[in-house]
Amino acid sequence: MAATLLAFITVACNNSSTKTNTETSVSDTHNHNHGANSKVENDTIGFSKTGQPTKEESKKSKATVSTFPINDLLKNYLELKTALTKDDAKGASMASSNILSVMAKVDMKSIGDNQMKTYMDIADDLKENAEHIRDNAGKIDHQREHFEILSKDVNDLIDIFGTGGIKLYQDFCPMYNDGKGAMWISEIKEIKNPYYGNKMLSCGSVKKEY
Repeated sequence: MAATLLAFITVACNNSSTKTNTETSVSDTHNHNHGANSKVENDTIGFSKTGQPTKEESKKSKATVSTFPINDLLKNYLELKTALTKDDAKGASMASSNILSVMAKVDMKSIGDNQMKTYMDIADDLKENAEHIRDNAGKIDHQREHFEILSKDVNDLIDIFGTGGIKLYQDFCPMYNDGKGAMWISEIKEIKNPYYGNKMLSCGSVKKEY
């Protein structure tokens, strides 16, 4: 009987040890897999284990941040627009000169990679039209022709960089350019037409608010 009891105790101990080892192995495997899953999740969202952005994610964020001086550009554009509403060709020339000064000081490194190509396409055209307005202080009709194209450029820049917190209106004159119409940007809701000035100052309507 003593021998039988001893054998029973030995078998029970071995089974307990096996169960413990199995549970430990399963637990270790679970912990290992959980760590692997955490790594995948962290790598996917671009954050380190500490919850901070990885270097790659930080670089990507910086590449999309822009400090384009949209407020300065809009300020001078609105002065140009106002000068044309008053038939002031000299004032329009000065405002266009100021627009060119703003564009010349733009830090290209401050423009996000995802914005660069679109900006470059707009910037060259905007500069060319601003130069025409600047250099033709005695030809207001010529200035207005280039103001039409320049206004489209400014509108495109607003789409990229916003209004800088300024409330603006997109206005439209249906009669200009042989009835094809033309748009401009204004800081006031009241229509004051830069394409006809005092001849038809109130011709047009608000098409969009920013």
